[in-house]
Amino acid sequence: MKCLFCQYTNTEVIETRVSENGTTIRRRRSCPDCGKRFTTYERVEELPILVIKKDKRRERFDRKKLREGIVKAVGKTTITADQVENIVNTIEQEATHRGKTEIQSQRIGELVASQLKELDKLAYIRFASVFKRFVDVEEFEKELKKLTG
Repeated sequence: MKCLFCQYTNTEVIETRVSENGTTIRRRRSCPDCGKRFTTYERVEELPILVIKKDKRRERFDRKKLREGIVKAVGKTTITADQVENIVNTIEQEATHRGKTEIQSQRIGELVASQLKELDKLAYIRFASVFKRFVDVEEFEKELKKLTG
């Protein structure tokens, strides 16, 4: 690593710390040529996750957009903000840990729906009504029967 001050090309690492969340390494460095110290950070370069929409368009995965969609479904239910954040984290981990850079929007919806189904039936039905795009009342009733039956 080059010294920020004198451009000497062989600096020394004098201290290394891992960040709290374990995704960044902080290094204190010293330049043997000019004697100055500086800090560098290392983190894994993350590839953007692309969401493949139903019409085959692709857009960047957006945590905020996902969170907002879930918050709409869980309004006036027993689901807490922490639980919503856990769902978002789980979906993001699923998307990034599969080793691929693309995920179907359908898969995201399935993951959210399955988590909501376990937490709160009303939130699940609200989400499913948008996600599954019920065309008529009969489809909605079938989904309700699955939950209660």
